[in-house]
Amino acid sequence: MMGFAAFGSAMRRRLPVLVAAAWWGSQACIGFLVVPLLFAHLPTPAQAGGMAAHLFTAQTWVGLICGLILLMALRPREVVSESAEAAGAVGLVLAAMLMALISEFGVAPHIVARENLALWHSLGSGLYLLQWLLQSLLLWRLLGKRQAGSGAGP
Repeated sequence: MMGFAAFGSAMRRRLPVLVAAAWWGSQACIGFLVVPLLFAHLPTPAQAGGMAAHLFTAQTWVGLICGLILLMALRPREVVSESAEAAGAVGLVLAAMLMALISEFGVAPHIVARENLALWHSLGSGLYLLQWLLQSLLLWRLLGKRQAGSGAGP
């Protein structure tokens, strides 16, 4: 049976992967499955767009919360150990969070106002995809680090 200290240690090692996977999965689900289904099944594009805007806002907040948890979880435990790897992961988290903030507060208001819709929608889609790619790279890096660092054990 695992003791409390061992459980805490295992959770601290696994938490970044779990949070990064939740962030990546929620981003993929909303952007690549749910929103296209809204446009396919709701009666008008305006209704689908309104609901999509709410979902993207919710996803922004999910991303910011996941990003903050990751920033705390990825803090180096020791001053020297893993500092370069941690800095790379932190950079990916910060970049993905920045993409979410730019999308929500810089691009979305123009889409909602229906200003030059083709331009702003393309820019928003590109930022969303870039955010998802950054999350993919982060998750890939965390999974590779996990497999390289601890081959056996819980």
